Amino acid sequence: MLEGVRLVNDLLDADVIPDYVLFDPTHLDTTPAGQALLARLYGIAHTYEASSIAIKAASDTSSPQGVIAVAQWPELPIPAHDFVLICDEIQDPGNLGTIIRSAAAVGVDAIYCTPGCVDVYSPKTVRASMGSMFRVPIRPDTALDTLLPLLAGTTIIAADGAPGALPYTSVDWQRPHALIIGNEAHGLSAAAHSIAQQRIAIPMHHGVESLNAAMAATVILFEAQRQRTGALRP
Repeated sequence: MLEGVRLVNDLLDADVIPDYVLFDPTHLDTTPAGQALLARLYGIAHTYEASSIAIKAASDTSSPQGVIAVAQWPELPIPAHDFVLICDEIQDPGNLGTIIRSAAAVGVDAIYCTPGCVDVYSPKTVRASMGSMFRVPIRPDTALDTLLPLLAGTTIIAADGAPGALPYTSVDWQRPHALIIGNEAHGLSAAAHSIAQQRIAIPMHHGVESLNAAMAATVILFEAQRQRTGALRP
């Protein structure tokens, strides 16, 4: 389920035909972006005008933007990859959505989520991803042991604040690699520990134990992107 003008526009831009769309034309007509979406919706099958009361009843947010769509997520093909992200039992949908957004921003080839992760397609995850789920291949419920053949020739790097972990800036991110981000409360799972070939940490001032999982992933991913490209794309 996708809510809001931007997410529904992203859905249509990805050439995904929604199963159905509910929209309040009066609400959408109040903004230029809403008006543009309204013009698109009238040319699509399975779109239905609805009252603001009906939209609010169907919405997962306290202040709906006047449009809700339901669609099947496209399963984007995974290219031959050397820049992979593994989400290991991430529990918070906002964290997962933000991680997906950051991963898409730096050009990650694929995202794998282990069976312990929150639902990739929950409304909160979708909102936090801000449409990035249409731009990067994601595979939910992927057991780590099944990934090993796919990651042959790739260095598996785990974000881990334990003593002895290397600073994340000391890694040569230009080589093929897979980055594992662990659970917010418990860190890496036993399975993640068993396949990790390197462990890295983000150095912090004394007294600060850790960063939010989404923030830590973003910091590391952008360092990898900086090394891989020499400079961030505008």
